[in-house]
Amino acid sequence: MAGERKQQILETLAKMLESPKREKITTAALAAKLDVSEAALYRHFANKAQMFEGLITFIEETIFGLINKINTEETDGFRQIQRIITMLLAFGEKNPGMTRVLIGDALVNEDEKLQLRINQLYDRIEVTLKQSLKISVATSGKKVMPEAQANLLICYVIGRWQQFAKSGFKRKPLEFASVQVSYLTN
Repeated sequence: MAGERKQQILETLAKMLESPKREKITTAALAAKLDVSEAALYRHFANKAQMFEGLITFIEETIFGLINKINTEETDGFRQIQRIITMLLAFGEKNPGMTRVLIGDALVNEDEKLQLRINQLYDRIEVTLKQSLKISVATSGKKVMPEAQANLLICYVIGRWQQFAKSGFKRKPLEFASVQVSYLTN
């Protein structure tokens, strides 16, 4: 029961983050949305930062679970990259509230450790892309600098997430993605 309530709190928080107005989410507003007292929220989470940590954990588990699946299924490095980038953009498009967490928009005025954790997530994705680029270089003989290209690719993804959130979720991350990703990987 407690686990279900925790999950319900996180889902409601994520849903509230989907508002294109980008209003600051308070525990009072979250409690009102759930029709519970603020004290009830604090029975499950010590503070709002823990709630955001729960969302970041969900993001990490989902994204890296999918990356591992892609890397297991696909041996071609360039195909891995294309599928990973497409998955990251699709994740953002499907989860607008999580996109606000991924770009740090929802973390403004929150515990700075939360933004550091998102930065670490970016670094892990970049390392994964660099590994896929090294595989592709080894098999194709193409001359690329994996570090520079991996950085360009993660910047592209973050930029598309940013554009999506800042447009009030109107500019979809997957718009033009297949053409753009082919430009970035050739």
